[in-house]
Amino acid sequence: MTVAIYPGSFDPITHGHIDIIKRASSIFDELIVGVYDRPEKRLLFSTEERVRMAQQAIAHLKNVRVQSYSSLTVDFAKKVGAQVMVRGLRMSSDFEREFEMAMMNKKLAPDLELVCCMASLQYQFLSSSLLKEVAQLGGCLEEMVPDHVAAALRGRFAPEACPPSRKGVSR
Repeated sequence: MTVAIYPGSFDPITHGHIDIIKRASSIFDELIVGVYDRPEKRLLFSTEERVRMAQQAIAHLKNVRVQSYSSLTVDFAKKVGAQVMVRGLRMSSDFEREFEMAMMNKKLAPDLELVCCMASLQYQFLSSSLLKEVAQLGGCLEEMVPDHVAAALRGRFAPEACPPSRKGVSR
């Protein structure tokens, strides 16, 4: 049985993340979405909120679970018995950062393999950082995040922003 992890801060989880999760879940027997507890960036949502939003977003995927962690990612992989780490790539700048992290992770955990999934075309532009800026300025979040995540963002920033997705449009 092949176990993979997909680590990240997921602050918040987006349709781009969910796309990578769906695709990776079709490749591996078990996928663990690792919500990193202590990234070196300012977080909008608590670890518990990020875990909850991710769990709700992937509830329909039976071989995927969400778990928080605060250790080195390679140590988390070892702890959960993962042989593979999944990462998503959007553009060349992602590649450079991911390559650097992959080389460090290979040094720390030579047996942990890396699988990179190219972001689907419609999500190439999507990042949690840009999404938070759009939400903060009252922009429409439709088709970028699940409805429950859009509601959480509107609750933090702009309750009067773009209304929830129309019935039948949500992902």
